[in-house]
Amino acid sequence: MTVLPRITEAQRRARLVRRHLLAPGVREKTAEAVAEALVGLHTTDPATVFLATAARMHRPSVAAIERTLYETTAVGIPALERIRCMRRTMFVLPARLAPAVQSATVRDTHRHRADAMAKLHDALGWNERGYTAAEQATLAALTARGEATAAQLAADVPALREQIVTFPGKPYESRQRVSSTILAVLAAEGRIRRSRPAGSWTSAQFRWAPARPLRQIPVAEAKTTLARHYLKTFGPVTADDLKWWTGWNLSDTRKALAATGARAVELDEGTGYLLPEDLEPAPELPESAAAILPGLDPTAMGWRHRDWYLDPDHTKALFDRNGNIGPTIWWHGRIIGAWAQRPDGHLNHHLLTDPGREARTAVDNEITRLTAFLAGTRVTPCYRTLLERHLATANRTRC
Repeated sequence: MTVLPRITEAQRRARLVRRHLLAPGVREKTAEAVAEALVGLHTTDPATVFLATAARMHRPSVAAIERTLYETTAVGIPALERIRCMRRTMFVLPARLAPAVQSATVRDTHRHRADAMAKLHDALGWNERGYTAAEQATLAALTARGEATAAQLAADVPALREQIVTFPGKPYESRQRVSSTILAVLAAEGRIRRSRPAGSWTSAQFRWAPARPLRQIPVAEAKTTLARHYLKTFGPVTADDLKWWTGWNLSDTRKALAATGARAVELDEGTGYLLPEDLEPAPELPESAAAILPGLDPTAMGWRHRDWYLDPDHTKALFDRNGNIGPTIWWHGRIIGAWAQRPDGHLNHHLLTDPGREARTAVDNEITRLTAFLAGTRVTPCYRTLLERHLATANRTRC
């Protein structure tokens, strides 16, 4: 019987700290380098991109991150692309990786359009000709403006101002402009993209812009590429981790793992996988490895099985009911607490376990560093947890 190499939880945490840039000595200089290190950054919450990047940069600034996010390179392409991909979640990705990620995770885009037409037919009596006309007028208006908010496009295209009732008869019934439906389909098809926010870097109101067509890559090749990048950053992982993170079915997950040449290893939760060139023991942890990460950070959301970096008893305090993690505090590759910002801008934090004097000092230093980056900007997570809500209203203190 073959005995698999064993990777301990401590070894996994050592890999995590270095590869996810969770210590001062391993931070990067640019936002692009951070995105490369993490495969991609969650951007469902606009502030997450900035806070996740700032936590991993030597000298972060809002202006530097914005330049990387929104300006093009010398050859006229962006350094980073924003697309809906893994698990239908918005990510900011390195531009060179975006085509593979889109091909590997975005499927059945024609169904978005068919579902939208059916919804608008039932609600407003639209037929395919009417839908197509509204869609073409929207694209023409967006091309003429270069960038535009949904409200600006609705001012240009009367059809977008029509309203439908969503979730009729439900407690959360609401009225919604047609613009939301049509823009969502165009984005899912990769024909338009999110651009700069309409307000500050924390704003959830954003502009739309015509999308740069991404190169088409054969699906099997694309899935192998994405699996390899995930293994390089997050490995060792289980097949269940990869399946959950990508949103693939089990068959496609196994095929992609096999195509990478991944080697099996023994983990506490079962069989894990590493790239063939990644079997050497990880370097020891840096002496001081504290990090202050935002809600929906890609590290915290990177694995399906989390007991090796998260005490299961802390899950209820740190996650909302839908499985979205709030702002967290890390020490040596483990989540040890949470933080939140009060209305007056002060950052409260709470340690769920006592990590010792050295860790407490390092965490205090990171809180000071984050306070300087925010420079008075108020940040409230899109998805709020019990502990984050409590800390946001507690007295100005370290809990």
